[in-house]
Amino acid sequence: MSDADVPTRHARIVDLARQAGRVSVEGLADTLGVTPQTIRKDLTSLERRALLTRVHGGAVPGSGTDNLAYAERRGIAVAAKSAIGAAAAALVPDGASLFINIGTTTEAIARHLVDRTRLMVITNNLNVVDILADRPGIAVIAAGGRVRPSDRAVTGGIAMDFIRGFKVDIALIGASGIEANGDFLDYDVDEVRVSQTIIHNARQVILAIDASKLDRPAPVRIGTLDDIDWLVTDRAPPALRAACVAAGVRIAETDADRGGTAAA
Repeated sequence: MSDADVPTRHARIVDLARQAGRVSVEGLADTLGVTPQTIRKDLTSLERRALLTRVHGGAVPGSGTDNLAYAERRGIAVAAKSAIGAAAAALVPDGASLFINIGTTTEAIARHLVDRTRLMVITNNLNVVDILADRPGIAVIAAGGRVRPSDRAVTGGIAMDFIRGFKVDIALIGASGIEANGDFLDYDVDEVRVSQTIIHNARQVILAIDASKLDRPAPVRIGTLDDIDWLVTDRAPPALRAACVAAGVRIAETDADRGGTAAA
């Protein structure tokens, strides 16, 4: 592509990143027929405009301080999130009590719980309420508090006090980013405080996160590997896998293309 084609190439890169959740320098170079050096310059330019965030070897949508709109996040890594949702749901036995926090990946888990029986689900995610509330085998309890219009999350002190009234078997949580050492992160302090309250009031914690969140520099720490029992993901790089092994965290790694799951 010539210099005149740069805007078209940039638009294509952003589109590919938002479809896949993560793009690599080498993959973009092959797809767009330019050199890796050109792609690196493109990614730097797009990051300055807050359209992408650079990560090792490539980029992910969004910036380090602002998350994408919730509706837009629903369209990212859809197949991966569905496979992760199925794998996480498979870890939930019938008769369990659950917390489910806000997030498009936790919505995917909820969709794979619809035919389960004797579940109690406490959630601050009104989208999850919509998915599960009319299922005959599931009792749904919605947290009280302020509803955030952008994603229909219930956050704030009232929600935290409500959640502290329960002690559940399993917390199913998502996050906006995860680092190589296993620290998992988000963008909103109020949302993080609710997620931390959920973690502290569950006997077991399952973190579900797709590969687009790897090394994504969200600014607020939710927790560390010491806070979780399972990591469910479509890709666990060697450094993250080693950190999980050292912390005693089990990994369920899905394959969105084949629909399989490998537990470690």
